[in-house]
Amino acid sequence: MIYRPEGTVKVFVAAWRHPPPARAAARLVDKLIDRGDALAEYPEQGRRLPEIPESGLRELIVDNYRIVYRRTPKAVEVLTVFEGHRLLRPDELPTGE
Repeated sequence: MIYRPEGTVKVFVAAWRHPPPARAAARLVDKLIDRGDALAEYPEQGRRLPEIPESGLRELIVDNYRIVYRRTPKAVEVLTVFEGHRLLRPDELPTGE
């Protein structure tokens, strides 16, 4: 599993406008990390990213959040985590994607 250097999940939690209680936030972050780690063993468990299907990117839905990732020959790279009601725009992907 490769996490982006900017710490996608940490950035995601810091961006909450109305943060949940600390214990609930910690459980959610743990769950997102656990599901992200499971992608290393089962990278096909997510579906193709519907809004950019030709990109080769995939997503895994966890509660009300989307983990967007890419499979490479040697790893799974998590690109972003965001609220599930939003669509991902190509310009929101990390630079060089």
